[in-house]
Amino acid sequence: MTEDFLIDTETLAQNLGREGLVIIDVRGAAAYSSHIPGAVHSTWHEYSDPEAIAKGLLNPDTSAIERRLQALGLHTNSDVVIYSNPFDNWGDEGRLYWMLQYVGHQSIRILDGGWVKWVAEQRPYEHQPVKPPAGDFKVTIHPEVIINKAELKSLVRRPHPETDILDARSVEEYAGKEVDGLPRAGHIPMAINMPWSGFLNPDATVKDLDAIKKVFEDRGIDSQKEIVTYCLGGVRAAWLYFIMRLINFEHVKCYPGSWWEWSRDFAAPAEKDVKLLHKVSNPEGVKSS
Repeated sequence: MTEDFLIDTETLAQNLGREGLVIIDVRGAAAYSSHIPGAVHSTWHEYSDPEAIAKGLLNPDTSAIERRLQALGLHTNSDVVIYSNPFDNWGDEGRLYWMLQYVGHQSIRILDGGWVKWVAEQRPYEHQPVKPPAGDFKVTIHPEVIINKAELKSLVRRPHPETDILDARSVEEYAGKEVDGLPRAGHIPMAINMPWSGFLNPDATVKDLDAIKKVFEDRGIDSQKEIVTYCLGGVRAAWLYFIMRLINFEHVKCYPGSWWEWSRDFAAPAEKDVKLLHKVSNPEGVKSS
């Protein structure tokens, strides 16, 4: 049911101030200077492993994650609504959604249209930071929604007809465009490119679900299979995770280390698509000299 994943602006407006509702603004600190009334502020970076080069990796100290979530006023029975500006991030709301599922929170929704639609409808906002009383949320890890590098390496070294690997990055990144700061370009072998950015309407709401389902069907991606999503740092991949859960894919895992971690391990296989890279680099068909 869509209402298990998304909440519309009118419904949220009617519930502002309700006990048990925790609204989380995942935009940057400057953007939070104007926010939905009662919204607390938290970004995905706050839950990353402080020792890791690959910043998408979650903090292995789950007690630190738990304390941070409690500081947001989160209780075990809270109803959480996450929002951002969907046109000004990498799918950050999906990243927090996925992480909250990973640590065992049950009631989580993303605001359909986010800050874009809220402002367009001239709904109320406030400026002062919100500092709620601490909550009592306790972390309970759900390993079924995550995959780590070692597990993914084992998977790609054998035939895996039961599992599809989806690359949520742009076509250029997938094909093998060089990216500053990364030792290797390319993608995980057998990965299917499914760019994260194609699932929103012009008003920032999520597209019709049947239309989204057709995108996956047209790529031969079966909802009965296990799905692994990855990107550069585990953010776009988590948004793709959310979209797939929204259209009833039940067995989806996110690889939070993603290409940022994978490309640094030269024992982790990678490949490029040179023909595709040439095509997207020369869209007008101009031959390179």
